[in-house]
Amino acid sequence: MNHEDAMDRTFKALASRERRKILDLVTASPGCCVGDVCAHFDMSRIGVMKHLKILAAAQLIRAEKQGRKRCLWMNSVPIQLIYDRWTTEYSSIWAGRLTRFKYAMEASAQQEETSDGKYGDD
Repeated sequence: MNHEDAMDRTFKALASRERRKILDLVTASPGCCVGDVCAHFDMSRIGVMKHLKILAAAQLIRAEKQGRKRCLWMNSVPIQLIYDRWTTEYSSIWAGRLTRFKYAMEASAQQEETSDGKYGDD
């Protein structure tokens, strides 16, 4: 598989909300089993397996059979390759700073909402 095909597969895999949720679940719980992932969806196990097949084709998920179970791990390398393609060292420094600023502003806004609701002007 050439580099362009690999990126196409990665973008295709990340285009689905369900597949992004699967990646979030596997990232939060490395080594979790397919059954654990299925429990978070209202679709059939076969539907989840189809999503996992697409994620595996994009090399975003690594599955390992352990007895009767199939355990899952996330592989972030394909995402890193995409990131590296369109960023430079200089831009990544600023992007990191802006991202931290964004998260700080969101946390501050959430604290204000929480404190406004907690200590209203009754």
